[in-house]
Amino acid sequence: MPPLSKSVLKEAMTRVIRGMHRLEISVNEDTPASIISMDVWDWSQGVGLFSLYRYYEETGDSNMLFYLNDWFRTRVQEGLPERNINTMCPLLTLSFLYERTGDEEALRLCSEWVDYAVRKLPRTPEGGIAHTAADSPNEGELWDDTLYMTVLLIGRMGMLLKRDDYVQESIRQFLVHLKYLTDVRTGLFFHGWSFKERHHFAHALWGRGNAWYTAGLVDYLDMVQLPEGVRQFLLTSLGRQIDALAELQAESGLWHTLLDDPSSYEETSASAGFAYGILKAVRMGYTDPSRRDIGLRALEAVIGQIDDGGAVHGVSYGTRMGRTQQFYKDIPQCPMPYGQSMTLLLLVESLMHAD
Repeated sequence: MPPLSKSVLKEAMTRVIRGMHRLEISVNEDTPASIISMDVWDWSQGVGLFSLYRYYEETGDSNMLFYLNDWFRTRVQEGLPERNINTMCPLLTLSFLYERTGDEEALRLCSEWVDYAVRKLPRTPEGGIAHTAADSPNEGELWDDTLYMTVLLIGRMGMLLKRDDYVQESIRQFLVHLKYLTDVRTGLFFHGWSFKERHHFAHALWGRGNAWYTAGLVDYLDMVQLPEGVRQFLLTSLGRQIDALAELQAESGLWHTLLDDPSSYEETSASAGFAYGILKAVRMGYTDPSRRDIGLRALEAVIGQIDDGGAVHGVSYGTRMGRTQQFYKDIPQCPMPYGQSMTLLLLVESLMHAD
């Protein structure tokens, strides 16, 4: 499949960014704070901020740098939320902004929060970080979301502060999560594991949860210098996941929200995350070049989900741990910051593959 032109990709990026700034709450939210509005400090917005920073890195758009700095300044003035897995996520972007601006207050904030993450967030057996959220401690539970929302930050700050203990902690978290969340039959990942109940909840091979690994790992490898044995272990896990995704990609180019269940709806944010991770993995030499066509097919399908106002459709709302597979099928769909974000990350990466 031939790549799209840079002009098409840049126009799509402009629309997606515009859409991110204009997101409206169109469903009844069941969270303590909105995960749709960009004017809130939480995981959904944190994922969005990271893609905007990657866009700034690629384009040098000074207006975007101003927006990001202003976003953090405004949220700090409003008062920050309690520290948990999800509220750690915005700090990843702030750590990169610190390198651009030299703002010592940004460094102090990142340092305090990552220290809390490493020393005080609740743990599961074997030292995993429990997926503590604002509305539930999720005691003894490992979720694949945790890798993206908190563990990337721990590894990143380990490198920034020259703290090898943080780097080693990020490695341990990847290994513990993969140990308990990998479906050895397929190479895909279950949404969660309970040490208390000794099961994988609904045994759901949830799309976006898997995409947190695909998209997160290729960036983690950029951020953190790893021992070669660990690096190869993570890459072989990625390779097996991509092999499975190649078999499960729908005719449209997207993937289903339950990856192995064609009766579940096709979901855009996971598909964008997969395509981003696959295309970057091809470019970095992490996977076979033949996999590029999978990413390009998904790219074309994801672009088809962007409306004239820049909203990305077909995105499932924030998803708690499900006890049945039907739970995942019933999650409503609406434009979300992480849908915009994964799409923007994909579009930025696609510039490297364009004609």
